[in-house]
Amino acid sequence: MGNALDPLLVAVLLINFFSLGASRLRAVINGAAVQGIVLGGMVLLVHEQLSLRPMLVAGAAILLKGFVIPAMLMRAMRAAAIRREVEPLVGFIPSLLLGAAATGLSLVFAKTLPLAEQHRGLLLIPASLSTVLTGFLVLTTRRKAIMQVVGYLILENGIFILGLSLLEAMPFLVEIGVLLDLFVCVFVLGIMIHHISREFSSLDTGHLTALKE
Repeated sequence: MGNALDPLLVAVLLINFFSLGASRLRAVINGAAVQGIVLGGMVLLVHEQLSLRPMLVAGAAILLKGFVIPAMLMRAMRAAAIRREVEPLVGFIPSLLLGAAATGLSLVFAKTLPLAEQHRGLLLIPASLSTVLTGFLVLTTRRKAIMQVVGYLILENGIFILGLSLLEAMPFLVEIGVLLDLFVCVFVLGIMIHHISREFSSLDTGHLTALKE
């Protein structure tokens, strides 16, 4: 399993760095979509025997993370007539440096955890922690609400990767819970995007400070 998963996890980490360094919203959304498709494929690799349930979960993950949600974000981007993140709270180069530091710390911290024998030496846990931290960085350092939604998607992808290590213990809870959580939260953030754009003709979340009675 490790030999098959590690290249995909490296691809996930590369997409993390791409998301931190890119300013164009379309490119970042496409990166998150590719990451979602990769995670869907990882579900099939984690299961020793292919059955209907992992195939359905993989299909749902690929459909939601790779196509449905990115399509919604692309539509919101076109409706709001924005193309790029112009003034992030933290610049793109510092974001990349913070992402590199987060990845290094994730690798070090994962070695201190009491992992199961089959998970030792794999990139599964470090990639999970690094992806969660990357999503948090995008979520907290970008001004555009659409970019923040993408940050949340990346954060959820990190949780999804972590869930792959728990499939044997709690398979149904992990698989369905993560997908449902992702689906509901994106709809909530979509409503927020709609209201910001309608009230201010802008998706800069700095305008939220003006929402007073």
